[in-house]
Amino acid sequence: MENKILIVEDEEIIRLGLQDNFELENYIVETASDGEEAIAKADSFKPDLVILDLMIPKKSGFEVCRVIRKKHPKCFIIMLTAKTEETSKVAGLEMGADDYVTKPFSILELLARVKAFLRRSADLKTAIESNTTVVPDVIQFADIRLDFKKYEAFKKDEPLEMSAREFQILKYFWGRRGEVILREDLLQEIWGYTPENMPSTRTIDNHIVNLRKKLEDDQANPKLILSIRGAGYKFDA
Repeated sequence: MENKILIVEDEEIIRLGLQDNFELENYIVETASDGEEAIAKADSFKPDLVILDLMIPKKSGFEVCRVIRKKHPKCFIIMLTAKTEETSKVAGLEMGADDYVTKPFSILELLARVKAFLRRSADLKTAIESNTTVVPDVIQFADIRLDFKKYEAFKKDEPLEMSAREFQILKYFWGRRGEVILREDLLQEIWGYTPENMPSTRTIDNHIVNLRKKLEDDQANPKLILSIRGAGYKFDA
């Protein structure tokens, strides 16, 4: 089955260039030039992945990211940010984006990231369907309940808004609970990167911050997702 990609970019040259490149890679592509159109296209097109420029008219990329994340939790979101927009990158990740690419960017790098996301998603789906995963569809720990099949999460029976990436991280954590997990492990196993194209680990750290906000009773003193100095994290459920 061909993957569907929604490109949200108000600069026509960039938008059409991205569309051409992804269609040449046999993706099904739709485009949007502003935030309102992006939300409408996401609802009708139901993309597997969205490439989202933050600086777009009508509705900001942050608002689009928040809405898509809430309505389509299984969809991956890659932000396009300016090189100087460090705070925007962090804010976008907090809104639920899965990763970011800095402008000006290499189209080959962007294609590689998209392929990595979609390949990892397909690998996880295959593992679930073939029953090779050791993680059950529904798990419960502390006052948290996660349903990996329905992409639903609850804390004290109250629903939590979580991204597909956050579910994948927690599924991986559960399968290796009690172990020290390196940031590099997460980048390879969840994000699909290889040692040769390993990016900064900041993306992971921001996802962990967001997970702690949602799961921990006191995010300043986490009990579930522990930081291991100089290494990574340990999931203590």
